[in-house]
Amino acid sequence: MRFHVLTLFPEFFASALSSTMLQKAQDRGAVQFLLHDIRDYATDKHRVTDDYPYGGGQGMVMKPDPIVAAMEALGSGPERPWRILLSPQGQLLTQAHAVQLAARRELALVCGRYEGVDERVRSFVDEELSIGDYILSGGEVAALAIIDAVSRLAPGALGCETSAADESFSEGLLEYPQYTRPPEFRGMAVPGVLRSGDHGAIARWRRQEALRRTWSQRPDLLAHAALTEEDRRFLANLGFPTHG
Repeated sequence: MRFHVLTLFPEFFASALSSTMLQKAQDRGAVQFLLHDIRDYATDKHRVTDDYPYGGGQGMVMKPDPIVAAMEALGSGPERPWRILLSPQGQLLTQAHAVQLAARRELALVCGRYEGVDERVRSFVDEELSIGDYILSGGEVAALAIIDAVSRLAPGALGCETSAADESFSEGLLEYPQYTRPPEFRGMAVPGVLRSGDHGAIARWRRQEALRRTWSQRPDLLAHAALTEEDRRFLANLGFPTHG
C-alpha cells in the first residue's frame, strides 16, 4: 500500500515514519511513504503557497493552484490515488473507515496549514477526514494518525496477522485488559484465569472484560457492536438495556 503526503513541511514526518511499526512495515514491503512538498508546485520564483483571504480576516489561506497541481502530478483517472483532505470539517475517522481505506491501493493525504485551504480545493478531493473535534496547527498530525491507523491493517505490516484483530474497536468494543510479568505488583495480582492454561475460559474472560470496559467507558459503542446472545445476557446483568 502506498501513501502520498502533500505538505509544506515534509521534514515533519522524518522521525515518525522511520520508527517502530511504520519502519518495520516499510522494511517488509507492506507500505510505502512518499512525501511531496507543495511548494515545489508553486509557479512563482518565491514558491508562494498562501495569500490573504478575500473579504478580509485574520491569517493566510493556502492557494488552490499548488495543491491541485501536486495532486494531479500523482496521476489521473481511476488508477490515481484516493485524495483525502485533512480538515476539522471532515468526517471523523473511525476504525471501520480505516479498514475501508486499507483496502485502497494508494492514498494521497493533503495537509492544510494556516487558516485552511482555498474552498475550491474541495472540488478536487474524494473526501475530507478529521481525527477529532479540536484545532491543530496543520494537517500533518492528522495525516500521521491516519497513516498509523491504516498502515497496521495492510497485509504483512504487523508481522502477526491477528494482532490488529484483537485491538480496541476492531469488533466495535474496547480491548480487554492486558497483563504481563510479574504476577503480582504492589498488591495487584494478575487474574488467575489468565494463568490457568484454559484457553476457552481465557477467551470468555477476555470477551466479558471487553464488554464490561466498553459498557463502563464507551457505552455508545455498544449500539453498533456485533453482539451475541451471550454478550447481551452478560450486558443485561451489568445493567445495559439490550433489545433484539
